[in-house]
Parts: sequence; C-alpha cells; structure tokens
Amino acid sequence: MRLLRVGAPGRERPALLDEAGRLRDLSGLIDDLDASFLATHGIRRLAELPTAELPVLTTGGLRIGPPLRPNKIVCIGLNYRDHAAETGAPLPTEPVVFLKAPDTVVGPDDTVLVPRGSTKTDWEVELAVVIGRTARYLSSLDEALDCVAGYAVANDVSEREFQLERGGQWDKGKSCETFNPLGPWLVTADEVPDPQALRLRLWVNGDLRQDGTTADMVFPVGEIIRYLSQFMVLHPGDVINTGTPAGVALGQPEPKPYLVAGDVVELEIDGLGRQRQEVGQA
Repeated sequence: MRLLRVGAPGRERPALLDEAGRLRDLSGLIDDLDASFLATHGIRRLAELPTAELPVLTTGGLRIGPPLRPNKIVCIGLNYRDHAAETGAPLPTEPVVFLKAPDTVVGPDDTVLVPRGSTKTDWEVELAVVIGRTARYLSSLDEALDCVAGYAVANDVSEREFQLERGGQWDKGKSCETFNPLGPWLVTADEVPDPQALRLRLWVNGDLRQDGTTADMVFPVGEIIRYLSQFMVLHPGDVINTGTPAGVALGQPEPKPYLVAGDVVELEIDGLGRQRQEVGQA
C-alpha cells in the first residue's frame, strides 16, 4: 500500500493511493497515520479492506503533507561508501548516529527555508525507514526487518557550517525548520522486497547532483535497526534516515553550490515517489 496524508498543514487527513492512481479517503476509518495507528496493526487492518469501496478524493490543488509525524528521527551519517569518499572521511566501523528534531518534518513539496545567517545549506536524498513495532535489543537482521512498517523518501537538508564549524554536535546543522521533507508516501514494507536495491536521485535546478543506490550502504537497513536497538528503544512511528550517496554540495569543488533562495530541488527513490521543493529564505 501507498499511504499518505493530504490537506493544509496541521489539518491533514489520511488517504491511500490505489493501484489506478486514485486517492481514497481513510478519514472515516482511522484518525491519522501515526504511532497509534502503526502500534495497533493498522496497516494489516487496512490491507484487509476492499479498497474500491473507499471514498475517492478530488486531487486538484490538494497539498500532500508528510505521510506521518514521527516520534523521533534517528539519522545515520557517512553510510554510503561514495559519500564518505567525496568528503574525505574514512569509512565508519560502527554507524554514525545523530538525532534530528521531529518538527523539521514537512511535506514533500513544501518550501525549504535557508536559515538566517546560512551560507552552506545542503541537500541529501535518503531512504527513510518507518518503524512499525517496538524494537529493543534485537539479535538478528531478520528480526530487525520485521520491525519495519514501510519506507519513504526523505531530504535530510543540512547546514554544513552549523553542523561542522560551530562546535558541538551535528544536530544544530540538521534541525532547522523545514529541514526534513518526507514523503509523498509511506510505502508498506511488503512493497519493497529488498531495501538494498533502490536507486536514489536528486536534481538541483534540473542538474542531476546525486545518483546512487542503497546497495552502496556501509550498514544495510537491517543492521542499522539492530544496532540502534542496542542503544535506544525504537517505537512505532519512529523514522530512521539511513544516509545519502555522493553528490552533495559539501563534496563539490569550490565554489560549492550550496542552496540559495529560488533554487528548486527534486528527488526520488525507485517505487517510493518524488519530491519537489522550492527554496525560500527564513
């Protein structure tokens, strides 16, 4: 299934994209696509319903919001071999983990804001993993993958000066407002038989900047979940951003083409949909 939320910010309603590309209204069946929905086997319950009997939504001018509001966002840094190489960093021997504020999440086509004082706002197309059941102290990759509710496209927008040159943790360069466009869909795990066989692409102003594959991950999805569960409890509705391939502005020669107001960023992952953001100024 492809699940999404549509409507004005803060007033989104849950919906389903059927096989014919029609939007089906879920608001009469569930309150929202959220942690409670996932924790109570909501995906399984929806899969048992006759989709053709759900009301059809008119799509004209309808905003697509983020497919869910996560409890927490856990991110993995330097998780693609080519990205580590372009930044001059050695391959990590354990996952590099940082957190991103949940209120950075916006819809896939919402405006991304360059922060005030920023000169190094960067893009990062990433595979986002949505957790569907509680994960703690997992012992195997199969057990870890069983905890996945689904997958989505994420843009892990980053301010590199704030992240790398201003002291402290990476979080300050990752948690600016609008810095995590998510969606358009939550694609359920049964639709993605191999999360390590997905192509990721990102364009800036029509120029292809990133073109990678999840096969290049240093730590695959199952290992990331297993590893994280040794240090924190993962709950239904948590999101994991799993890293980005080469092609970010940080890895380019000077002058690095960081984002400015007026730029247009487009990104996609095979089978998971496409995003488009116009860049504005905070």
